[in-house]
Amino acid sequence: MTDLVADVFSAHYERALHADTAPVMLQDMTTTEGTRHDLVRYLGEADAVELRIVRDLTGPVLDIGCGPGRMVRAARAAGLAALGVDVSASAARIARRRGIPVWHGSVFDSLPDEGTWGAALLLDGNIGIGGDPAALLRRCRQLLRPGGRLVVETHRDGRRDGRFRAVLTDATGRVGDAFPWAEVGNRPLRGYARRTGLRRVREWRRGDRGFAEYEKPALNGESDDA
Repeated sequence: MTDLVADVFSAHYERALHADTAPVMLQDMTTTEGTRHDLVRYLGEADAVELRIVRDLTGPVLDIGCGPGRMVRAARAAGLAALGVDVSASAARIARRRGIPVWHGSVFDSLPDEGTWGAALLLDGNIGIGGDPAALLRRCRQLLRPGGRLVVETHRDGRRDGRFRAVLTDATGRVGDAFPWAEVGNRPLRGYARRTGLRRVREWRRGDRGFAEYEKPALNGESDDA
């Protein structure tokens, strides 16, 4: 994600984080369709479904698009080293005030400890970051150590494979600037992951949420350029 894209995304998101305007809708700017993002939930604690995910992780954990850091806090409470990364300066400040470590920047920037993370998270639709799922998965593969796991929250429509110009709309009707985004169900995610060199471990659903877990294979002589 370029700095300009990060700026136009985060400015509207940051206003919503600090105002009584939650939730926001992430919408395809060419249609009326959208996905509800509940900022109150993001500002709260990890729920039972998310805590179950954390219990199955091996650290250290990198939460990509972490927002105010609820998953980082949950991982640390479970005894795992964990760090969040987010383009939103406000989200990073909120997290830090709570004692949650967050790296302010894009996942496509140079990040700490690349190639050593035991787990990475793409929850809350964050497979959409940058609008190019294949590029994002390649980046995640670079960040993980051999044998590291990536957990992705997938679109509720398992066949969904959309790339579009998105906008954020808050409860007051204010609309932010457009940025590239993607929505991916579990079926097309398999293809993206396979071409990126990630191995599928499992897929599951909890209520109306879908998840998939992939592994960076631990192969002798493998290259992150694969």
